[in-house]
Amino acid sequence: MAEIYPFRALHYNSTAIDLQKVVTQPYDKISPEMQARYYATSPCNFVRLILRQADPNSSRSVYSEAAAELRDWIEERTLVSEGEPAIYPYYQEFAVPGEPSTRKQRRGFVALLRLEEYTAGVVHRHEETLSGPKADRMELLKATRCNFGQIFMLYSDPQGEIENLLRKETQAAPWQQMTDEYSSLHSMWRVSDPRVLGQVIDAMRPRRLVIADGHHRYETSLAYARDRRQNAPEDDRANYIMATFVPLESAGLLILPTHRVVHSLPGFDWEKLCREAAPFFQVEKLECSGEAARDAQTIRQALEKSGRERPTIAAYAGAERAALLSLKNDADLAGALGEFPETLRRLDVVLLHGLVLEKVMRIDRQAVREQKHLRYVRELEQAVEEVNAGKAQAAFLMNPTPIQAVCENAYAGLPLPQKSTDFYPKLLSGLTIYWMDNPAGL
Repeated sequence: MAEIYPFRALHYNSTAIDLQKVVTQPYDKISPEMQARYYATSPCNFVRLILRQADPNSSRSVYSEAAAELRDWIEERTLVSEGEPAIYPYYQEFAVPGEPSTRKQRRGFVALLRLEEYTAGVVHRHEETLSGPKADRMELLKATRCNFGQIFMLYSDPQGEIENLLRKETQAAPWQQMTDEYSSLHSMWRVSDPRVLGQVIDAMRPRRLVIADGHHRYETSLAYARDRRQNAPEDDRANYIMATFVPLESAGLLILPTHRVVHSLPGFDWEKLCREAAPFFQVEKLECSGEAARDAQTIRQALEKSGRERPTIAAYAGAERAALLSLKNDADLAGALGEFPETLRRLDVVLLHGLVLEKVMRIDRQAVREQKHLRYVRELEQAVEEVNAGKAQAAFLMNPTPIQAVCENAYAGLPLPQKSTDFYPKLLSGLTIYWMDNPAGL
């Protein structure tokens, strides 16, 4: 049973702070260049809490520094708390990347969710996690006792029951609104009417939830809650996490592919890669020029066309070394990927990890978890350019994973490899905060 709750969100004081200058992308999407830009934009920018720069003149950790900054902002009323519990409808209007004339709207709401172990069958993960981010987020959680970002949760609501319950509440002007650096418009409202809250809470109870984004933070919060139950059982607030809930039937649900680049791998050999991939894939050479933008367009078009017919991956190691790897109809996937259930074997991302990276490139799963020899890149052109610039030996380019495959495998307890999906746009950080030590309570 999914238990959601309204809460008194901690948020920026709109009378003193320009939201446009302080809200950020999620921590794991912030590059060093973005971090520097956020720092320069405002002394109250949210990056100073979620991805703080080390102070060479301080003996404290970045996590302790973030906690001190948080306390200062609360005392100075840079951050203020809601006076009554609420849930927060959150709409995002955005242009589809690569199609600037096409705009979509994704609708959800922010609330607290009672943490559940995966074994309870309430919350389902859809992909594996990496070890490094969880350790980092745990230190920040312990130091600040805050959820600074929202877990992105999917639930099924084919009749739009929950959105209809909230529709009237979103007809007024938004409580918070801003446009991010990707020209996406983010709007948020507050709903505190006890009658509406009760209806939404009741309607959500039978829903199964799939984590779209935020696996590392969810698992970090699970571990933190276990520790608190053992060492401080009175701390019930650690048993909740802040999440945005979006119906998986939403027309505004967009998944982008996440590409892989391989670097510093001893003995990398393009011809060997093509030769050892041949038993499973039809290897079709692509005519590339070495110019990143042009090659990216060539690869994207070929990927999309082939992907409509069969699972396909593109491999790029330079102008004269580019190919489509299209799965052969007679490929022995049961023999090669026997440890994977049949429902996973024909997914592009599983073929890439299970066949190309593990069997051909000899990058084992532990190395993948630790991101040795492997980086994840959102932009296809960036992945190609890293190869051209000598920063990577090869790039593997992907089509997006279908939402049906994401949810069906999640419900069956069959998580996909790390970074199998990239839901767009991201949920912004800094609109609402769940502060466990809020003296006003939940």
